[in-house]
Amino acid sequence: MLVLALDPPFGLKGDKSTREIIEETKHVVSAYKIGLPLVLKEGVGVIREVKESSGRRVIVDFKLAEIGDVMKETISILARNGADAVIVHGFIGVEGALDVLVEESRKLGLDVIIVVSMTHKGATRFLDIHFEELLKQVVDLNVHGVVLPATRLHLIKKARGVLGGSIKIYSPGIGVQGAEPGSAICAGADYEIIGRLITRSENPRVVAERVYSAQLEAWRRCRGYQ
Repeated sequence: MLVLALDPPFGLKGDKSTREIIEETKHVVSAYKIGLPLVLKEGVGVIREVKESSGRRVIVDFKLAEIGDVMKETISILARNGADAVIVHGFIGVEGALDVLVEESRKLGLDVIIVVSMTHKGATRFLDIHFEELLKQVVDLNVHGVVLPATRLHLIKKARGVLGGSIKIYSPGIGVQGAEPGSAICAGADYEIIGRLITRSENPRVVAERVYSAQLEAWRRCRGYQ
């Protein structure tokens, strides 16, 4: 339910290490998301370090948007270093790009998560006008999941109807960008991606536990389990 984005710096004063954040949060986290800032800071080996120290899945978020052969080589390196899933852009299209990546990812046992929309306002100008086309690509490719913003819940609700229950929805935008914990879960998302609200707080353990409790309450309330 909770995917924690590990984007440095960590701690209220930037004084916590990656390992400290993991130790304080792994009991309520389903997976960790690693982006370019952490890999550039600590090296590609940080992927395996996070995986082994947390015992959780690691999603590498480079938002790949390249030709197929370049992405194929990239995900091969990521898989060798312990990645469980990779986030890629959907706007690059299928032929010569996503088709190559998806084929290689299946050989490697690596899940593919496709960005359909993003949290910032600029995404509405280009990405969102192709929303239905991008969703169709996802269905045709039958990948593991999609990224849809918690800041635009109507997109999550619409996507859930198109994707059914097998393709997972990952939703960023909780906390700093304005969405409330549990709101995307209520709209139909499987996971909420949360970073700075937790990682840059005074007490990441306490905040992570509060976020998880809010998510669980939302899931019970909105899915009719209460």
